[in-house]
Amino acid sequence: MQTNEPNDPENEPVFIEPEALAPETLRRLIEEFVTRDGTDYGETETPVEKRVAQVRAQLDRGEAAIVFDPETESVTIVRI
Repeated sequence: MQTNEPNDPENEPVFIEPEALAPETLRRLIEEFVTRDGTDYGETETPVEKRVAQVRAQLDRGEAAIVFDPETESVTIVRI
């Protein structure tokens, strides 16, 4: 039985290595992330392909990470 206790290890975020995902799954995850509302900042629009490449490079350099939240059953990408 899963509990919602804050210190419950089952509720701890899980970091996922990009290599653990199929290439198409990883690409779709990054595309979904870069097209979320509020993810493009600045005076000029950056093409989606360029934003995908930028996030992929951040993941490869260890500047960003894929995180699964078991409590909300959602995945996101965070800067680290």
